[in-house]
Amino acid sequence: MTERGRAVAVLDSLTQRYGKVTALDGVTISIPADCMVGLIGPDGVGKSTLLGIIAGARQNPVRRAMVLDGDISDAKHRALVCPRIAYMPQGLGKNLYPDLSVRENMEFFSRLFGQPRDEHKWRIAELLDSTGLAPF
Repeated sequence: MTERGRAVAVLDSLTQRYGKVTALDGVTISIPADCMVGLIGPDGVGKSTLLGIIAGARQNPVRRAMVLDGDISDAKHRALVCPRIAYMPQGLGKNLYPDLSVRENMEFFSRLFGQPRDEHKWRIAELLDSTGLAPF
């Protein structure tokens, strides 16, 4: 869906509130394809909220977030692209098994969520390669 040099996510004036708390306030960002990007900042500045919106795990009622060439709030688009997005929410990292390798954890959760064997093999290979985690 994305071509080299294009953005995988484009957010324009994104705001997210939880009651009286503003987690994101007018965030505008374009995240490029074909590279690794990090979000760095102190606790409570909205990093997890931003990633949750981009991954399609969290709805944003204020503005649209364009992810992989479509509006991630659109259910059809989300169903199409979410299988291409690897997302581990904060706190769920505690559910990984420290005695398993990165690959073994991925294989376990792939089987747990019912991915067919041939599909989980290529997905895991693609994720390990694209994230640089294969040696681990």
